[in-house]
Amino acid sequence: MALNDLIRKLLPNDDHFYGYLEELGRLGHDAAVALARFKSAPAEEVQKAVQEIEHKADNVVRQAEDALARTFVTPIDREDLHRLTSELDDIVDRTNLSARAFSLYRLSKLTPPMMELGDKLVLTTALIRDLVPLLRAHRYGDIVEGVRKVRQVEKEADTIYRAAIAQMFDAPAAADYREFVKQKEALDDLEAAVDYCDKVADTLSNLAVKHG
Repeated sequence: MALNDLIRKLLPNDDHFYGYLEELGRLGHDAAVALARFKSAPAEEVQKAVQEIEHKADNVVRQAEDALARTFVTPIDREDLHRLTSELDDIVDRTNLSARAFSLYRLSKLTPPMMELGDKLVLTTALIRDLVPLLRAHRYGDIVEGVRKVRQVEKEADTIYRAAIAQMFDAPAAADYREFVKQKEALDDLEAAVDYCDKVADTLSNLAVKHG
């Protein structure tokens, strides 16, 4: 048994850190679902909804950082807590950037690839939301299995993204530089949001190996 693990068993510790992580996981999924409403809702309405969720996530991060500064013994290493908190918040931030892009570029509707990437983001954030509570339960084997699912969806999203970019160079939008840039920026942000889910999955996998 590692010295840090022994200390955690002997001294009282606050496990509300798990609550912060789990709340950020839920907010990441909420942001993805709100973004997906762009299929039928105006861009400004979608941006406002996602922005509100982003503010909630920022507040959770501040609470987590304050608690970390006041706590001597934490349920998992301080560096790991800080990294995972930051990466979960990054998912919300990147989703918010996607919502801003839709509004900024006045996209009237999503292209089919954008819809597909949006669906992948909803799926990956749902997987992350369900994976994070497994840390509290010490279900490390289930974390590893769930991480595999996240990585598979991320690969599918990457395939959709690359195919969409290739198609855009052959489509009429390529002749209209402004339209091309608008669509590419929106695709870039969506694909990046899914990538951030994959980063969280990597951190969860590392924690499962470290503590399992």
